[in-house]
Amino acid sequence: MKICITSTGSDLSSFLDPRFGRARYFLILDSATSKLEEVIENPNINAPRGAGVASAQIVAASGAKIVITGNIGPNAFMVLNSAGIKIFSGAFGMTVKQALEAYKAGKLKETGQPTSPGFFGRPGGRFPGGPPGPTTPPGPGRGRGRGRR
Repeated sequence: MKICITSTGSDLSSFLDPRFGRARYFLILDSATSKLEEVIENPNINAPRGAGVASAQIVAASGAKIVITGNIGPNAFMVLNSAGIKIFSGAFGMTVKQALEAYKAGKLKETGQPTSPGFFGRPGGRFPGGPPGPTTPPGPGRGRGRGRR
């Protein structure tokens, strides 16, 4: 079975990248042999928006059935989940090899929900669940529905 691990570099000694959608690399490994099968450089690292969805589509196309990462946003989570890919998040401060060993030892837990708020949960975003954004006091109205009684 293929496992995708987000990585800061292109080999097993590289550190796990805690970001899914903007991870530098996706390393595709064989779970039985722990052998590196494919290195995918993420073209979405500097995308202005939609990096999580586009990255999830790349991972799904690779044939991976499991993703190991630090955090994953709601849109990427939905794409991977609908593709039947299991997501293990929270793997911080370890190399790709250590993350694979932790997964095989049962030390990583499968996540059933996004672990970061994503674009619309950011301050000032349009999705509930994120902290409130900056507020601006209302203006004088200028005849746009702010009549006086």
